[in-house]
This record gives sequence, C-alpha cells and structure tokens, in this order.
Amino acid sequence: MENYFAKNIKYLRQKKKIDQQIMAEDLGIAQSTLSCWENGLRTPDLDMIGKIAKYLNIYDDFITKDLTKENNNNDELDVLFSKNKDILTDDDKETMKFIIEKRKREVDKMLDGE
Repeated sequence: MENYFAKNIKYLRQKKKIDQQIMAEDLGIAQSTLSCWENGLRTPDLDMIGKIAKYLNIYDDFITKDLTKENNNNDELDVLFSKNKDILTDDDKETMKFIIEKRKREVDKMLDGE
C-alpha cells in the first residue's frame, strides 16, 4: 500500500491557498518540519495527522489515496451548488447548512477521539 501523505498535504495546502509558513505556525511546528513532511522526508505522529486533517478539513483517506488524481467530490459539489444556487429556497439552504454542520461536528469528535 503506497503512502500518499506527503503529496496530499502539499496538494491540499496549495489548493486551499495556505502559505506553508502560516500552516506551520497554525499547527505549532517549524516550517522546516512541514517542508520535510511535504517532501516525504519525515512523517508526523498520529496526533499530528489528526490535527492536519482537521486543519485542512480532510475527511477522505489522505494517507493511502492519491487525492491529486481523483475526481474531487468537493469540486463537483462546488460546481453543483453554483449551477443550482438560484433554485434553492432559503429552507433548502438552511437544511443543507444544518446537515453539513452536524456532520462536521461528528467528524471533529471522531478526530478528537471522543
């Protein structure tokens, strides 16, 4: 099983337009540490992997799955919403917001080990 962690965190950080120094500061690590992770020279411990997942809002398997080559569901979702935003009622939007926030809380609890 191939490890795609390095490739994926760099890809996701750049896709979200987050500067490497900013991400390192936000995670409480040195920029050189993040650089080593992105270049596959080192790998963080499991606690830090959880923090990175939470920071980047990653809910896919970003260790054994190459997210750079996949048809990204988030991009598809963005396109779907932007094409159809005019037909959604306020109630539709509130329902979707509720579902997304509920799921995010569930995933955050899971990542925090609760």
